[in-house]
Amino acid sequence: MLIVAPLLMVTYRRFPLTPLLYRLIVLHAVIPIIGGHYAYARVPVWSCIQDWFDLGRNHYDRLGHLAQGFIPAIAAREILLGTSPLRRGKWLFVLSASVCLAPSAFYEMIEWWTALIAGEGATDFLGTQGDVWGICSLR
Repeated sequence: MLIVAPLLMVTYRRFPLTPLLYRLIVLHAVIPIIGGHYAYARVPVWSCIQDWFDLGRNHYDRLGHLAQGFIPAIAAREILLGTSPLRRGKWLFVLSASVCLAPSAFYEMIEWWTALIAGEGATDFLGTQGDVWGICSLR
């Protein structure tokens, strides 16, 4: 957010984004701030939801994953529509999806490398909470 906020302020007049995207960018910043403050596996509101629905784990990290996929794709779409000859269609979808999938895939590789290096110690970093997919990454 330290990079994005000044960039948005500098480009506001020359390249304004939609109000929806500005709100989504703020939401995209708030989700990891809350997750980092409490640790994703211990976010209090999600712990209440976990108790109410008798869930086996705190799913706040899944909200973060959803935001990491959805919000950058919306931003990429808006930027591509405003700066390139692309128009609505298949290529716009493919490029917008690729812009958010590539860094997310790289981060998943970082998590995997951490699991390989740290072994069982990576559980807190990864926040697997007994999730079968998280456990597979530790093997």
